[in-house]
Amino acid sequence: MYMDNFDDQQDLFQEIVCQLWKSYDSFRNESQFSTWMYRVAVNTAIVFLRKEKRKVDKYEIASENIKEDENDAHIKESQLDHFYKALQRLEKIDKAIIFYQLEGFSHKEIGQNLGISEGNARVKLNRAKEKLKEIIKNQGYGF
Repeated sequence: MYMDNFDDQQDLFQEIVCQLWKSYDSFRNESQFSTWMYRVAVNTAIVFLRKEKRKVDKYEIASENIKEDENDAHIKESQLDHFYKALQRLEKIDKAIIFYQLEGFSHKEIGQNLGISEGNARVKLNRAKEKLKEIIKNQGYGF
């Protein structure tokens, strides 16, 4: 979700795998392995984005299995496009929190993965949502 271009996604995936391999010795069993793995992946994605300074121009969606009316599909694609453009304008930590929430993580899990308290994760998520809504409104796409 950090990159919308397939080639960029593959580059980021390879970078994450490489970082996981390099930093495996730093895993101290103080948390679940999956929590540590997610934290390394998110940090790698943030560093990758900062280093590359890439901007997402368009979100591509594979719609081979979607059997909807063309008009409905166009509307949903437009909504996703606006959403992902707005998402790319958020600060990196806000973007990470939104992605964790989209992946179904609880506030507690988000806090653990980012090294913040559950309450702080909840507050940051609500603030990130408000920023996202404001960006979308400013793009001319109303609710």
